[in-house]
Order: sequence, then structure tokens, then C-alpha cells
Amino acid sequence: MLEGRAALGETDMPVLMQKHAMRSASSALDLYDITDCQAIAAFIKKEFDKSYGPGWQCVVGTNFGSFVTHARGNFIYFGLERLAFLLFRGAPV
Repeated sequence: MLEGRAALGETDMPVLMQKHAMRSASSALDLYDITDCQAIAAFIKKEFDKSYGPGWQCVVGTNFGSFVTHARGNFIYFGLERLAFLLFRGAPV
């Protein structure tokens, strides 16, 4: 597991959910090549949809910007290995 080496950027998630996000990212990196960012993001999104309900979005990569609106308590941005991970649940409209 790699979550001990994750660099937390920004978050408003509860600590247990943060740990789940980092564990999910670590598991995805065990399953997929580090260059397959789409598969890694899909794995994490599906994990969070299954655990916390639908509506999760995940972006994984090495060079991206973002400006998103998210539901309170459902946002995390962290780095692991050479990748950045953005995971959030969209805000209700």
C-alpha cells in the first residue's frame, strides 16, 4: 500500500473518507499501469460510487487544472507516486 506516501493537497473530507480515497488510489496503481490514468480514475470513481452513492467525479494525471463546485465534505486533492488525484462529488443543482 502506498497511501502513507500520499501528499495531501486540499480536502474537506472526513479523515476516514480521505484514507479510503488514498487506499483506492493505491489499489488502482497496483492494478493498472501508472500511464493509464483513465482506468485509474474509473476505478476510484466506481469505488466511491459504490461506497458513498452516485455522483463522484475523478481526475487523475500529471498536469491539469480544475475549478469545480462540489458538495460540502466531498472533495480531496492529493498526490501519489508521480500522479495527482482530484476526487469530488458534484454539488446538487
